[in-house]
Amino acid sequence: MSSLTDIRFAELAQEIACDVHSETQDDDNILKVQEISRTFVSDTITGILSRYGARIHANGKLSSLVPTKEMNAYALGASLGDDVYFEPSTAFLETHVAKITGKEAGLFLPTGTMSNQVAIRTHLQQPPYSVITDARAHIYRMEAGGAAFHSGANSIPIIPANEHHLTWEDIEPRIVSGTDVHVAPTRIIALENTLNGTIIPQDDVIEISKNARSRGIIMHLDGARIWHVAAETRLSMKELCDPFESVSLCLSKGLGAPIGTILVGSKPFITKARWFRKLFGGGMRQTGYMAGCAAYALTYNFPMLPHVHALAKRMQQGLEELGVGILSPAETCMLFYDPSPIGVEYWEVVERAAQLPDPIKLNGSRLLMHVQTSPQAIEDFLELLRALKEEKAAAGWRPENAPPKKKTLFRDVYVKAVRPA
Repeated sequence: MSSLTDIRFAELAQEIACDVHSETQDDDNILKVQEISRTFVSDTITGILSRYGARIHANGKLSSLVPTKEMNAYALGASLGDDVYFEPSTAFLETHVAKITGKEAGLFLPTGTMSNQVAIRTHLQQPPYSVITDARAHIYRMEAGGAAFHSGANSIPIIPANEHHLTWEDIEPRIVSGTDVHVAPTRIIALENTLNGTIIPQDDVIEISKNARSRGIIMHLDGARIWHVAAETRLSMKELCDPFESVSLCLSKGLGAPIGTILVGSKPFITKARWFRKLFGGGMRQTGYMAGCAAYALTYNFPMLPHVHALAKRMQQGLEELGVGILSPAETCMLFYDPSPIGVEYWEVVERAAQLPDPIKLNGSRLLMHVQTSPQAIEDFLELLRALKEEKAAAGWRPENAPPKKKTLFRDVYVKAVRPA
């Protein structure tokens, strides 16, 4: 006979029990895969396909890329260690990425933002100091002021004179040095490659690095999408990373792993960075499964990146044929467009795309292709813009009706779709 204590415990266990699966979870996931194949918002969304992954053929049909029985079987076969202490599969992944980038050691972190911020904090010893970045950089604009919060660092954002990438000519006049107590000396130059999908010419990277090092300034690379640079330029990962003391490489963006970033650098740097990872709350336990997914993505998704770039270039070609403006070109996996030259606003495109029989998901000016992008979604998107253009022309809109472009010192190519109130 059960005691009151046993009954109470059973009730407590029932209260605590949780089932996150919906009654139609498998069908829901299949539909989500289809939605992602027609989403141009981000490439991080591909990571959720580790169970229901898909490869898109030229005919736009889905077939197996990372199916459950293969990716999950591989990832579930990874080791079961504790990464705060030692996790063998994760350690192997860290060593592998360090090796291909020409660095001594690597560190697995949950996010690219944490990786960048841990790198900055590890490099910086004692304030005051400053970090030079591109004014459009993720570290400066999209990490919640982390350099100031975590490291007490002043940021010096620079707008590239060529409107494409930073050069030494942009950077040199902005470097802060000397013993003037009113200023924060420059300690780090942080570049981002790719930035908005565009590639920094390697000659410029090398020139910046050579001059920075001669002044005792540390070079860090936010290489969240550096895999795309390697795929497009055919330069080795080591060549691309040699100019930097530390590099952050995302395993989710573009590659399609569910989670993770590897930070690489010297052994002393990574030893200290591991300490800061723990301090930042980034120490994780059984990460072998994540490392397994990442290894699978490196092996099977990286070779698909040239195909992704071809999709982005096809998108740009189609837009230009329609007379749509290009704010930033498709050098790798993304482009930014402007529909105003054909009389259309972003919100109109977003709403009409969502109303298609097979909807397309957008949120503004950025169009991002990934390993699960359907070629048919690109053609459907171009056909939608063609229809909108024809509707505007039939209603009397002419190119001369387009509002004049305002010349500003800083042009932000990220434009969110907002319907007028």
